[in-house]
Amino acid sequence: MRKLVICLMIVLGASNWVMAQEPTDNSESPWQFRLRGIVVTPDESADIETIGGDVSISTAVVPELDISYFFNENWSLELILATTKHDVKAEGTAAGDIDLGHVWLLPPTLTGQYHFTGGNFVPYVGAGLNLTLFYGVDEGPVADNVDYDTTIGYALQGGFDFMLTDKWFLNADVKKLFLNTDATINATTALGATVGADVDINPWIIGFGIGVKL
Repeated sequence: MRKLVICLMIVLGASNWVMAQEPTDNSESPWQFRLRGIVVTPDESADIETIGGDVSISTAVVPELDISYFFNENWSLELILATTKHDVKAEGTAAGDIDLGHVWLLPPTLTGQYHFTGGNFVPYVGAGLNLTLFYGVDEGPVADNVDYDTTIGYALQGGFDFMLTDKWFLNADVKKLFLNTDATINATTALGATVGADVDINPWIIGFGIGVKL
């Protein structure tokens, strides 16, 4: 609860700051769109109750859309939209390796960015908040059910745009998301127990794509 309150305070503070800003050049639209191909590689670990062991979460490759709004030539907000499917396995437990099927993640992420201007090469850094929803769970051949809690996390970001024209540009981007969820594995049929796990997902997200200023 405390973490949620802190996150809401940050978002409200950012919103108030946003309302006070205006684009520096009214002749240009403040909106910018990027389409990237991204590689999502979890840096996973887990504390699994009762049976011990660790977790393995697969890498995913998917398209990603992001929408940016520029308050001036340096400051912007970016909303990142993508969804990924990951295979999950508990490894090295007292019951051996356990296939936990797959799960879909929907992690909309909002970052504030600072852009270093001065030419066609425009690097930027950013930080923000992430909300991750878990859906489409397939529990695999052993568990009767697997449940993942919705989580709020943090994001760090760095990348660059390379301008091809006044409107079109290439983009490279790296993000680190700090995600943690509580998972509950109902395996009463196979193991005679329901097992809880504290799972760190913490993915690296590496993307390349193209963007346009509208």
